[in-house]
Amino acid sequence: MSPDKSKIKEYAGGWITEREGTAVPGFLKLAYILVAGGCAAYFLMYMYGEVDHPDRGGLVRAFNAATEASGTLMYGIVALIVIYGIIVVAFSFGKHD
Repeated sequence: MSPDKSKIKEYAGGWITEREGTAVPGFLKLAYILVAGGCAAYFLMYMYGEVDHPDRGGLVRAFNAATEASGTLMYGIVALIVIYGIIVVAFSFGKHD
């Protein structure tokens, strides 16, 4: 049983193909949540640099003291990451034609 060529969509010059009418697998939808959450967690953990590193932690703390990083800006960026994650998850779980 060979698939009908008209029922297979090609993207990126044939590098990506999908059969018409198939849904995105659930594990792939959950991957969107994990990636967005991982980005937000990584940013929150290291938004002021690696201040606890044994070798360069002192240098990072000195740089932070000299440049006075804006906490408001950093939390604003985290909010944008969360908003983007919500939009991607809502889009991936929504129904599309």
